[in-house]
Amino acid sequence: MTSPALPTPDEAATFRRIGWRLLPLLFTCYIVAYLDRVNVGFAKLQMVGELGWSDAVYGFGAGIFFLGYFLFEVPSNLLLMRVGARRWIARIMITWALVSASFAFVDGIPWGPLPALFGVTPDVFGFYTLRLLLGMAEAGFFPGIVLYLTYWFPADRRGRAYAKFMTAVAVANVLGAPLSGFIMDAFEGVNGWAGWRWLFVLESAPSLVMGIAVLLFLPDGPAQARWLGEAERTLVLARLAADDAASATASGVRAGHGGLRAAFGSGRVWALAFVYFTLAVALYGVNFWMPTIIQELGLDRTAYLQVGLLSMIPWGIAGASMLWWGQHSDRTGERRWHVTAALLCTTTGLALLAVVGTHVVASLVALSLVAAGVLSSMSTFWSIPTSFLRGSAAAAGIAWINSIGNLGGHFGPDLIGRVRVATGSSAVAFVALALLGLTGAVVIATIMRPHTSAVTPN
Repeated sequence: MTSPALPTPDEAATFRRIGWRLLPLLFTCYIVAYLDRVNVGFAKLQMVGELGWSDAVYGFGAGIFFLGYFLFEVPSNLLLMRVGARRWIARIMITWALVSASFAFVDGIPWGPLPALFGVTPDVFGFYTLRLLLGMAEAGFFPGIVLYLTYWFPADRRGRAYAKFMTAVAVANVLGAPLSGFIMDAFEGVNGWAGWRWLFVLESAPSLVMGIAVLLFLPDGPAQARWLGEAERTLVLARLAADDAASATASGVRAGHGGLRAAFGSGRVWALAFVYFTLAVALYGVNFWMPTIIQELGLDRTAYLQVGLLSMIPWGIAGASMLWWGQHSDRTGERRWHVTAALLCTTTGLALLAVVGTHVVASLVALSLVAAGVLSSMSTFWSIPTSFLRGSAAAAGIAWINSIGNLGGHFGPDLIGRVRVATGSSAVAFVALALLGLTGAVVIATIMRPHTSAVTPN
């Protein structure tokens, strides 16, 4: 006797349900991740003066995070496929929470003879080492989520999913900027600690909590989601399988290539890694220095909350822009020109930053153009590699694009710090970043043609 046929569920309602189940949790995780990554920009307003560091020391330390990120990105994503998203993402978050809290003791950790071996003071060595360890701890989180969402959403729904997830970058800055300023103001001197030490300790706690929440509530995939009915699960898996088959048929998949070799041997993967590099240079170059840029518009050096409130403006505009841009990209089905146009917006903002000096309104407009452009680019960017990478090639390729690209997170802050020390201004650095962004726009517009060949493992 055959079992009765399951009723066909409504596709749009099913994917909305998945979005409401997954995206708020992942969104919150990315907010606390981003806070731990960039709160050093606010800590710098106090920490650098108290510890006697130069802008070059800060810029290099802020950026060295991405060297650790680069080293562990691909292995982390491959391990996620092996052990499952739930356990691996939880491990990442709990580890980085512990490292982030350690920054409160950056000048008190005994490193033995290592600082002298590298020719730096113990506090500078501690700063560099903890930033490197933080990058190693966080490696795999973002590309892991990008990969994880491909387990749930077909290609025509990923732009909106990525945009909603990545809006956390803007929200983290909108909420985190005034929160960081408030903590540094309100906790200054509490129990004899400076505000910047409290900043690291208090903002690391949510990461620990969310790591435990991931372990309890995040399913590894549709097959483990108890809240999906059998018919809904069948629909999702069928849509994903049809999506993969249609992409492979349309593009002519070549067999016989291993996943890692297929990803690393693809010219499009390397081109995308370069484009993402230009995005990361702009994002982190401006992000790590935004509190300083805003403070130098004429604010009192201890007006941390005011700095935070003004920092909300560019990120608030960026959050609204990236949501609209991701939805527009999904409606039109177009990705390449959406990324290109948003990158040109970023380039315009960087060029404007180079010439406006300390003019308040013009500086905030320029910062808003950079933030809106780079986040809108990123919201549509990840729909491109996930449209032609498959299986282990997807795990390796997405991680490789993200790890190579995020080296820009080292280059941008470091360049601005060195230029400021050498010239007393950031203008030359902003011009260089604008030219790099323009190059990225040219690459994505000319190389990433439609109908790319799918890259799959055996």
